Amino acid sequence: MTLDEIAETIQKVLDEKEAVREVAIKASRTIVRQCSSAIQLIHKGEDPTEAIEAAREELERLQGIIAEHPEMNYSGFVDTAYQEYVEVTVLQAVAEGDELPGPDELGVTPQSYIEGIGDVVGELRRFALDAIIEGRVEKAREHLAMMDEIYTFLMRFDYPAALSGVKRKQDVARSLVEKTRGDVTVAARAHALERRIHEHQERMER
Repeated sequence: MTLDEIAETIQKVLDEKEAVREVAIKASRTIVRQCSSAIQLIHKGEDPTEAIEAAREELERLQGIIAEHPEMNYSGFVDTAYQEYVEVTVLQAVAEGDELPGPDELGVTPQSYIEGIGDVVGELRRFALDAIIEGRVEKAREHLAMMDEIYTFLMRFDYPAALSGVKRKQDVARSLVEKTRGDVTVAARAHALERRIHEHQERMER
């Protein structure tokens, strides 16, 4: 073969890969958008099922697009889409008291699962703070316990060379757990004090 012929062969391969990449980027953005909408619905106490199913369908379409280019599973835009999907599906499971889905069930890479579930800690902090505002201290404690459980899960993965993003998720989770623990402790003490004052007032009125 001449160099021109070799160049044409390589260009065809790269052109195809670039075309796939462009379509995959658009699909990934759609997944991220749908997952963000579903998370907002969960926080509002509304049903996120439709948005999550739409994200799932787009995820399956994305995987079909990159089937012949498996290396794209580890590209930034696909990994981000996977992480967002993990985050919303795990958050939904926690909110509904269901068993947590694993990476195989969700069809995502192990790394994206670890990093995605790490982001759930921040959403659970929002749940805990909302519960505190509503005076439901025990519910806030439940959310804190789940945050702690996820943090313990994250700390099992000490592979800095291969999983560079995990260390950052661990650090963020640790900070959020400690902040929330402080918030829940203060709320619990305030709640106990209010109860004692109320009991004292009732005794005085008798």
